[in-house]
Amino acid sequence: MSAAAVLHTDENESRRASRAVLKAELRLFRREPAAIFWIMAFPTVLLAVLGSIPSFRETSDSLGGLRTIDAYVPVTVILPLIMAGLQAMPPLITGYRERGILRRMSTTPVRPAAVLGTQMGLYGTAALVSALLSLTVGRLAFDVALPRQAFGYAVALLLAIACGLALGALVSALARTTKAATAIGSAVFFPMMFSAGVWLPVQAMPEVLRHIVEVTPLGAASQALNEAAAGDWPGWVHLGVLALWTVALSAGAARWFRWE
Repeated sequence: MSAAAVLHTDENESRRASRAVLKAELRLFRREPAAIFWIMAFPTVLLAVLGSIPSFRETSDSLGGLRTIDAYVPVTVILPLIMAGLQAMPPLITGYRERGILRRMSTTPVRPAAVLGTQMGLYGTAALVSALLSLTVGRLAFDVALPRQAFGYAVALLLAIACGLALGALVSALARTTKAATAIGSAVFFPMMFSAGVWLPVQAMPEVLRHIVEVTPLGAASQALNEAAAGDWPGWVHLGVLALWTVALSAGAARWFRWE
């Protein structure tokens, strides 16, 4: 058999193995109600709670005439990808490593990219559904305007999801145990929450702090989403920051991933 034929056979086997991993992980994901709630439902619940506060439905000069609830919709759009990337995915993958599941996978045609890509695809889809749910509830319940630059918003959102999950993939690659993954994820979780504007909208931050936050993955995501929501194309600087972080984090995850 020629080298080309062997390579073609290996690629076919790898694709079949990847599909098998996807089917198995999809079944397991559906059996995790806690993960589904925190990623897909909690951000919308949080939005409903914030929207019930009367002062959050009043315009604010510090937010450029926006209401606080208007500024928090992008936050609830970003929140599920933070939770998926830092709280859900790393403990799952490191748990597989601890129990020897990854070691057994290493003897099959499954590649590291298939393992990480499957998890990123599942959690990314859940984060996207959550984002659409937040936008819908924000519009119907609190009259929050839908993004005026819909295509730009979609580009920024997809880049943000890819970036957040690439960060989770890197944590999954570096952590050797579930405890380590949880500790690292928690250590990164709160700075990412701050940079996304969970406690203070990015627009309301002091200028120097805002510029610092804008070079972080989720700070750039928040600004890009806000710009698209206002009707402008997301700033190329913010999109570039997201793209660079995604490439760097993904490369690090692929480089340092270990089966055991």
